[in-house]
Amino acid sequence: MLKNSILVIALLVFTACASEKPRITAIDGSAIPPAFAQFPDIPFPQESYVDLDETKALGSGESWIGSLAFDTPYNASSVFDFYMSEMPKLNWIEVATVRAKFSQMTYGRNNRVVQILIESTGSDSSKVTITAIPNQNIYK
Repeated sequence: MLKNSILVIALLVFTACASEKPRITAIDGSAIPPAFAQFPDIPFPQESYVDLDETKALGSGESWIGSLAFDTPYNASSVFDFYMSEMPKLNWIEVATVRAKFSQMTYGRNNRVVQILIESTGSDSSKVTITAIPNQNIYK
């Protein structure tokens, strides 16, 4: 009985250790910022993951252009609501939105426009593509 108890406890400890994801750090031991940190002018839902095969972005900060593609563990409707709520907080001005099977949202800020495409990939997941381009119109 005691051996079985010890075996179960040991198994639980090893299982708990195995489920933790290893964290990569810089050479000096500091944390490496997430991929989304290079795009501070765009909000990203937590637990989203960049799709490197589909992402083509140039630059960083608030002047990047190109397309960012990522997967989220949230349904498309929740992601749409997230962007409706969060984009204005970063001073983006809504230009047009369409909530549909493939939702589309367009926002302008300063001399750039972003288009957000949201596609449902399951009941609790979606694919998001954000494309940023320069624009002659100035949104303030």
